[in-house]
Amino acid sequence: MLVLPENRGVLLSALADASADLPGCLSYVVAADAEDPSLVWVTEVWESKEAHAASLELDHVKAAIAAAKPVILGFGTRVETAPVSVR
Repeated sequence: MLVLPENRGVLLSALADASADLPGCLSYVVAADAEDPSLVWVTEVWESKEAHAASLELDHVKAAIAAAKPVILGFGTRVETAPVSVR
């Protein structure tokens, strides 16, 4: 995700808040880009597309999206994979 550097903390905090208690989520990693202060990376692994869709209806996820939305300038590359192994 693309954000003004001065707003990156807001986005990181909102995403971290959203990552708690997500049924069906096997992994949710929020990372600040090591070189570019305007980038935030999110890597998610879900049991199913349906589990991910259901997470978007959770109150704490809705609140996190509302907090993050005003500071997000855009989205870069999106990649969807089919996990074969998760440890």
